[in-house]
Amino acid sequence: MLELAAAAGEIDLKYLDESGFCAWSKPSYTYYKKGQQKRIQQTKNRGRRLSIVGLFEPLSSFVYGLVIGGVDRKAYIQMMENEAEEAAQMKRIRIIVQDNGPIHRCQEVKQLWSKWEAQGLYIFFLPKYCSEMNPIELEWQHIKEDELAGQMFEDELELAYAVIHGVEVRGKRGDYPTQRMKFKSSHQT
Repeated sequence: MLELAAAAGEIDLKYLDESGFCAWSKPSYTYYKKGQQKRIQQTKNRGRRLSIVGLFEPLSSFVYGLVIGGVDRKAYIQMMENEAEEAAQMKRIRIIVQDNGPIHRCQEVKQLWSKWEAQGLYIFFLPKYCSEMNPIELEWQHIKEDELAGQMFEDELELAYAVIHGVEVRGKRGDYPTQRMKFKSSHQT
């Protein structure tokens, strides 16, 4: 039902999710001579986790932000505040489809729901354990398996550049623009 309204241009429909990357990506699929094992030279330092939070509007746009460590409620709120302001300026209903992650339902966020709804931003929660219903999950999978697989990164900065490049490549392949959001925090990338 939401997809039909979005296809008809009646609403904006975006999908939100978080994912993570580390300096040691999983090996890509390949062939080796019989009796040989696939090997990837690992870096000395595994580094810290690089997390991404994204808003995907299929065939239209991909907005994302990167943080060292995990995505926290402040980064999530900043992203949602931007979406609410944009919905209000455009005078359009915007629906964000997302999972039931703790930062999506924390008390501070719940207190903002009515404000966001007054601006035209509504949140739709997917049923638990139904990540396959969120198309952004395929974007994460393609970035990890097609753009980063089999690579090792010396540090978080090198990894961040590779993730940014992977997002841009996905955008070019899907013919949609990408935009990186910078968070107002000490651990932004």
